Amino acid sequence: MALATFFLLLSSLISLGLPWIVRRQVDSILVDRQMVTLTLLLGLISLFLIQAFFSFGHNYLLGAVGQRVLAELRASLFSHLQTLSLSFFTRRRTGELLSRLTNDLAVIQTLSTEMPVNLTRQALTLIGGVAILLYMNWRLTFLVLLLIPIVVAIARWMGKRLKQFSISVQDHLADTTTLMEEMISGIRTIKSFGRESYEQIRFSRQIEKTLAVTLARLRISAAFGPVMIFLGFSAAAGILWYGAREILLGKITPGEIIAFIIYAMIITGPIGSFARLFSQLQEGLGSSQRVFEILDTKPLVTDAPNARPLPPIRGEVRFREVSFHYLADQPVLQEISFAVQPGEKVALIGPSGAGKSTLIHLLHRFYDPVSGSIEVDGRPLKEVTIKSYYDQIAFVPQEVILFGGTLRENILYGKPDATEAELLAASRAAHAHDFITAFPHGYQTQVGEKGLTLSGGQRQRIAIARAFLKNPRLLILDEATAYLDNESELFVQEALERLMAGKTTFVIAHRLTTIQKADRILVLNKGCLAEQGTHPELIERRGLYYHLYTLKIVGAEASLPEQETS
Repeated sequence: MALATFFLLLSSLISLGLPWIVRRQVDSILVDRQMVTLTLLLGLISLFLIQAFFSFGHNYLLGAVGQRVLAELRASLFSHLQTLSLSFFTRRRTGELLSRLTNDLAVIQTLSTEMPVNLTRQALTLIGGVAILLYMNWRLTFLVLLLIPIVVAIARWMGKRLKQFSISVQDHLADTTTLMEEMISGIRTIKSFGRESYEQIRFSRQIEKTLAVTLARLRISAAFGPVMIFLGFSAAAGILWYGAREILLGKITPGEIIAFIIYAMIITGPIGSFARLFSQLQEGLGSSQRVFEILDTKPLVTDAPNARPLPPIRGEVRFREVSFHYLADQPVLQEISFAVQPGEKVALIGPSGAGKSTLIHLLHRFYDPVSGSIEVDGRPLKEVTIKSYYDQIAFVPQEVILFGGTLRENILYGKPDATEAELLAASRAAHAHDFITAFPHGYQTQVGEKGLTLSGGQRQRIAIARAFLKNPRLLILDEATAYLDNESELFVQEALERLMAGKTTFVIAHRLTTIQKADRILVLNKGCLAEQGTHPELIERRGLYYHLYTLKIVGAEASLPEQETS
């Protein structure tokens, strides 16, 4: 950056010296009647060449710095996003966040790199040009300086309008990006329902809204240049009129008036640039406001100041009067209490919206309870570091997302330093090895975006293999076998029983085979723990579990009235 600034200063100084040389040559020809020598001409060309070199160096170095700043800004914003809690992402649309990472940061890059250097160049040109003009003819200089109040007034008005429109443009771009992301992600649903025309109309309407705001901003920014040109030529006309009078009176030479006009045009540029930079500043402030809104967001789930690393756990889990809500007036879990011994397999069941997924999210510490506490081996989760806890648990979600890359890389996501033997063992345990080796490239097969080139069952088994590879002390399964056929489910269930022996496992289950083999069944209803026990015990009590079982809807996510959303 310092070298770019140095090149900029040299380039600007040479630019200021060129009109002075032109003045001397014009007077030499018109006044002294002397021909320009070849040596002087070559010197002038050499000066142009030197200025071109410094301008190239400045532009290249500044561009490189700008790209580096943009890359670092994106990395910083992305890193910050990784620290934010799950609740932040549930309130934000993906397209909006993508817009912050692309459109807004590009505007900030211009604001943070090009603007300071341009401001320095224009300030140097303006100060140097005005000083030379004052030295040449102070009367003509004041005629030029009369433009400044007019330019400043125009810039202030345009700047305020541009800031308003710039914020609106960025908001509309975020909405457009969100819409594109939704359409691309949901293309199967769109085609299945034959809604291509509807989506095209919806997208066209959004594009028209964005275009209307963009054109409104463009009208203001486009008008600025012609206004500055008009003012500049008006000043030049005034200088010509007054300068001609001074030449006739013998007070100045033709070379001086030509040089003066050139200098006047030179300083008109910085005056106009200041206004343009002011407009860019207003645009940048709008984008900065949106980006720093994210950077200023603090994660809701963080390590406490006195948090300590969690030692290797046995797997005892205890909920003590745990309550939670997403909205203050809509409780999702209410005073849930239970204790699970190390190595127990716990099945969570209940009607849709009973709070099963929320309970799992609290156990994983995606959220913290509103009241009550969750303990693992007698230690409240809020008193241990998040990383030390996450290192000892594994989570297989209902909707598996695989990352772009190979099958090997996706399985190793659970344990990047795993050996080849561990990788193969985990794949075989999840019954993934056979279908993986059936691909032409085996474990090096590219999975495609979100793993959509694989079937649902294949994606599920890759996720299970990933969890097996991590070898957790606490395992959380949310419909982990939901996408497997009966034969594959049997193999995976056998593998689960063998590999998870001695490890505490929580399963959101709907299939009777899983529920009946559980050491403990937790039955949730309307955010409360309705009952708990083994399958025979709960059947004997003839409570909610018995009701669901006899209606044969234990595995069908029964929909009872007035349920809260989990």
